[in-house]
Amino acid sequence: MATGKEFEIAREFEVDASPAVVWDALTTGTGGWLWPMEYEPREGGAAPSGGTVTRWDPPHRLTGRVENPETLPPGQTLDQLDHTIEPRDGGRRSWVRYEHSGILTDDRDGRYEAAGKHADFYLHTLRQYLTYFPGLPVTFTALEGPAPAAAPDAFARLGRRLGLPDDASEGARVRVDAPGEHLDAMIDFRSRHFIGLRTETALLRFFGRNHFGAPVALSIHDFAPHADPKGTELAWRDWLLRLYG
Repeated sequence: MATGKEFEIAREFEVDASPAVVWDALTTGTGGWLWPMEYEPREGGAAPSGGTVTRWDPPHRLTGRVENPETLPPGQTLDQLDHTIEPRDGGRRSWVRYEHSGILTDDRDGRYEAAGKHADFYLHTLRQYLTYFPGLPVTFTALEGPAPAAAPDAFARLGRRLGLPDDASEGARVRVDAPGEHLDAMIDFRSRHFIGLRTETALLRFFGRNHFGAPVALSIHDFAPHADPKGTELAWRDWLLRLYG
């Protein structure tokens, strides 16, 4: 039997949003920066992924714990997310501490590295959401590329297909080759593993999961009124298939 290894990923940051706004983003607005999730608003209530709310103290402390092997990824026996929020500048700003902990039993070093890099990107996206789109209704779309999107060069190909210059870094304004249109966007995050683009009405997130043994993936957080979720999904799915098919 594989021996479990405990892990912990901790991050801290400040953001120009009140604790109440941050709390809403973590509990009811997750589709705006992560993916749609639901918490039952009480200690002992249901948390995402078949978990349990072990701390519910709005707008200061939120903890969810998952111990159900049927809802955890293979090779993991415990997963816990803990958020602490404190006011700054009279409550105009917030200090946030994020802790992700658990027990891994398979590919522990690789999974820990992947989780840490994903945490940095997700928390960056949270700050983008809180800064530019707090509380707005969102249409969320998430897609994974086909099997060839797991190739070693798959994410580099995606960057070129978007039309991003190799030397375009965070803060650069770019013209993005999106499905059926060109988008004016800002690069808000760029690394070997991830690309984040922000338009006036959306956050576009691209995940180089080929570096972790999985296909490239993307998510679209669309805050435009009258967004078409089905149309967005079909357009980007076709875009991925054309790129990797």
